[in-house]
Amino acid sequence: MHPVSLLSPWQIKDLTLKNRVVLAPLTRARAGTERLPNPLMATYYAQRASAGLLISEATVVSRQGIGWQNSPGIYTDEQAIAWRQVTEAVHGQGGLIFLQLWHCGRASHSSFHEGGALPVSASAIAIQGDDIHTPTGKHPHEVPRALTTEEVPLVVADYRQAAQRARDAGFDGIEIHGANGYLIDQFLQAKTNHRTDRYGGDRPGRFLFLREIVEAVLTVWPAERVGVRLSPNGVFNDMGSPDYREMALYTAAELNSYSLGYLHVMDGLAFGFHGLGEPMTLAEFRPVFSGTLMGNCGYTMESAEQAIATGAADLIAFGRPYISNPDLVERFAHGWPLAEDAPMAVWYSFDEKGYADFPVYEAAI
Repeated sequence: MHPVSLLSPWQIKDLTLKNRVVLAPLTRARAGTERLPNPLMATYYAQRASAGLLISEATVVSRQGIGWQNSPGIYTDEQAIAWRQVTEAVHGQGGLIFLQLWHCGRASHSSFHEGGALPVSASAIAIQGDDIHTPTGKHPHEVPRALTTEEVPLVVADYRQAAQRARDAGFDGIEIHGANGYLIDQFLQAKTNHRTDRYGGDRPGRFLFLREIVEAVLTVWPAERVGVRLSPNGVFNDMGSPDYREMALYTAAELNSYSLGYLHVMDGLAFGFHGLGEPMTLAEFRPVFSGTLMGNCGYTMESAEQAIATGAADLIAFGRPYISNPDLVERFAHGWPLAEDAPMAVWYSFDEKGYADFPVYEAAI
């Protein structure tokens, strides 16, 4: 019999998670060109509601934040109303769900934006390497436009408004996406933040954008209903800075002062590693962050159990296994085998195939 730790409850202040298994935020691109949640998405999340916590796919806080085809938004009242069918479906299955707030920043393209406006970032530094999929096909990344000092508070206000709409939509909380080379990460990292105003320079300056976002959403949500996601090891979207360890620990320590619900760290290397030193581990965050700590990226049931048993993590988020195993918790609980990973072709296919059509495990009678 496997240890009970992964399947035992966890308390985040007044919120009781029935187990330590979390549905990681997974962009699945089923919201259509209007970026509206729909009944198919409600079915998908409800199928996975046996997780202790569901974190929604990344959801853009503004039109300016768009950088992915058919991903959902939370910048209109219509979108907030549409999200209610998702939250109600999850709650109907006894689940809890947080909405992940997202701004792509430079990980976007002018073809996503009205009038062909350039994507924005902390500084005018382009992503090198992979092309981007856009409404007009595949293109190289463009040099983004650096947000002016006066514009940054307007983006912060977009996050606050998105947080309010998430509350109106019936979510149990929100997660601020500060990882994977998107806008907040672009401000945090020295590689992409060459600013000379108050939002750049030393670590407090690079952290200021995230600080202001946290303080803005805390006018809407109690602190225990807000999480933040970081990816100190990540190379995705051409990231990786020489002071990655020091900046991540500084960020975690500063976030700790707000008594947030959790810190979500992509400590695994399944998305690649920038190789600028030794990979960071969850254990490094324990001395500086006293709240709930969530690990993610490439965990198996066995490695998750070990992380929880050693106290390195309180919660573990699973991504890829959840695509083809809507009943992942039940499979863990009964020792049932996992289904094969879904092919990448269906991850972002825009249609029903490979989304909510994966079967639950049927044990032999």
